[in-house]
Amino acid sequence: MILSAREIRRRLGRDSRQGALVIDPFSEECLQPASYDLRVGGDFVLPPRVCTLVNTLERVEIPGDLAATLRCRSTFGRMGVVLTAGFVDPGFRGQLTLCLVNMGSEHLTIRKGERVVQAIFYQVTGGDTLYGGRYQDSTGVVGGKVA
Repeated sequence: MILSAREIRRRLGRDSRQGALVIDPFSEECLQPASYDLRVGGDFVLPPRVCTLVNTLERVEIPGDLAATLRCRSTFGRMGVVLTAGFVDPGFRGQLTLCLVNMGSEHLTIRKGERVVQAIFYQVTGGDTLYGGRYQDSTGVVGGKVA
């Protein structure tokens, strides 16, 4: 089940001990009918054909009964921007690092606060494991693991 705007809003109002969804800072203008638009946390330049790591402005906390997929907003998709990774496990806390690739031929500047990706929240049933990896409680851009 995908959460509607009403359900996202309801989940934001819960006490954190009861499995609250946290989006901080929250902006009503980012709430869509069945998703929430996440904004970039700084000014970034996306060179052509390069994967650029960009952090979200928002800090999120995903309760144990939810997960989220991230999709590039259509405005940026139409400019040739592709999001290469986009899943948030139950129990994740922190700012998200987005991997954006500019498939166009010109540099593209994204300004702090621009809505770049949509978070689509899903109900998770029967799960009992929470995220506890190296990206937990991340702040700013966090690079990937080196194998």
